[in-house]
Amino acid sequence: MASSADGTITPAPDGTGSRLRAEIEGLREEATRQRNLAHRRAEFWARADIALGFPAALLAGVAGATGLATADARIPAALLALASAGFAAGAGFLRSATRCRANKRARHAWATVEGRAAVKLAQSHTTPADLAELLEHRLAALSAYDGEDPQPGQTPVTAG
Repeated sequence: MASSADGTITPAPDGTGSRLRAEIEGLREEATRQRNLAHRRAEFWARADIALGFPAALLAGVAGATGLATADARIPAALLALASAGFAAGAGFLRSATRCRANKRARHAWATVEGRAAVKLAQSHTTPADLAELLEHRLAALSAYDGEDPQPGQTPVTAG
């Protein structure tokens, strides 16, 4: 890319700069889509966690109270306890809280890619190193879905 006296930017004769900018623009658009998707997924899994966890806790409490009320209430209490166990098992099987955290990590990572791409596009000159850096951040964003939460005492690993 070259700048003229009036400040307009013209692409390099071989078109390399415009191809790099097009790739960076594509990464920014992908990051925007993925960030929004991760946000919606995080909200979904947070709702699923509440939808399964709250009834499990409520039914467990009601089952305990029912069982202690009278001897004749053993069967309803047992049914309530079974329903509570079913909700708790469903919550454990789906791991909705873990999925919610993973999508929040991914949302943050995709926002980083989006922001860095916007900064690169605001520069007058882009280089292959700029694209390589963004691709590394993209890989980090993709792996954020599978990553573990940092354990106490560990420092989180961040790219760049």
